[in-house]
Amino acid sequence: MTTHSPFGDSTLAFVRDGYAFILRRSERDHTDVFTTRLLLMPFVCLRGEAAAEVFYDSERFERRGAAPPRAQKTLLGEGGVQGLDDGAHQVRKGMFMSLMTPARLRDLANLTTAQWHAAAVKWEMQPQVILLDEVQELLCRAVCRWAGVPLRAAEVHLRTADFAAMIDSAGAVGVRHWRGRLGRARAERWAAGLITQVRARTLTPDEETALSVIAHHRDGSGALLDEHTAAVELLNVLRPTVAVALYVVFTALALHDFPEAARSLSEGRRAARENFVQEVRRFYPFFPFAAAKVRRDFEWRGQQFLRGQRTLLDLYGTNHDRRTWGDPETFRPERFQKRNGNAYNFIPQGGGDHFQGHRCAGEWMTIELMQGALRFLTEELTYTVPPQNLRVNLRRFPARPASRLVLRDVRRSGLTAG
Repeated sequence: MTTHSPFGDSTLAFVRDGYAFILRRSERDHTDVFTTRLLLMPFVCLRGEAAAEVFYDSERFERRGAAPPRAQKTLLGEGGVQGLDDGAHQVRKGMFMSLMTPARLRDLANLTTAQWHAAAVKWEMQPQVILLDEVQELLCRAVCRWAGVPLRAAEVHLRTADFAAMIDSAGAVGVRHWRGRLGRARAERWAAGLITQVRARTLTPDEETALSVIAHHRDGSGALLDEHTAAVELLNVLRPTVAVALYVVFTALALHDFPEAARSLSEGRRAARENFVQEVRRFYPFFPFAAAKVRRDFEWRGQQFLRGQRTLLDLYGTNHDRRTWGDPETFRPERFQKRNGNAYNFIPQGGGDHFQGHRCAGEWMTIELMQGALRFLTEELTYTVPPQNLRVNLRRFPARPASRLVLRDVRRSGLTAG
């Protein structure tokens, strides 16, 4: 069934509904596909498992030119892997996946745990901490060290602020947008300088680190990436890792909001932590949509897809699809005990195959970091959550608790930093 917006342009509805825009329209009209206009530009909107499988068909959709220019100037950068297709994408994506081996992920997890311990020492001496800000900084420290990126103590705050500004600019207008543009421009200059130093051999990170791998990577033509593109791809390792702080804050919020579910973690079982983390990723809003352009004309469920049409896949709505999840607005980690592992109905960081498609290369890293944070928050810290505004506004991109989650009375559970 194909439906059209009765008002021609749906920008006001999009602003009103935010993350839930496609979901609400789809449920209202009983369809997984509809056309509309946003800022007077035509879009096809998709939702659900079957739609996701179509969306990630590289014969039907392409990513070149799909990302909004505003997002490229802030969140994504220009020339990165997200905008590549076919062989060029396969080669570039292979570079990223080479960094995601179990051994390298364990290294990052260990470095991050050390940063959690060091941060906790500091937090004990403070009357309160804003968890989002603190986790962004500790993840910045950890991922830079893991990636082979030198980071002086004096510049930690600046780099963290630039990454945070890029992340917070997603979907933003006004000051937040321009702060993101400034942060990206400054970060790209810094990252390009690191690439130059590695190639000149004045900086020699270990060969398995992201900085070394990206600086020496050659695309399908056999040429090194130009310095700007290499800088964008280095930031595509660092920035998304810092963005995991949003998921960590949602994890802490879930512990606070759903104490019954939190009690299932009392035995410290890894399986329970995995289920809890996956439900956080399903339940809370992270990235709302994925964008692509129609590669060739085709028809699906009565909708004509024309070459060049801009298309949005609803990530949030697919993760809240009643047909898959039954009671999607209930936080229930045990639902993941029997999940079938479908690559298209659970898509908080995209769908399809990690190696062949456009599913986020850092998804396994995200899960590892979230599990480490969950273990630390439940087993190695005590704290109180004072009264504050914890509302998650679905109209804000990216969404987060309004207060950024304030903690007080932070104490380590008899641990020492290290």
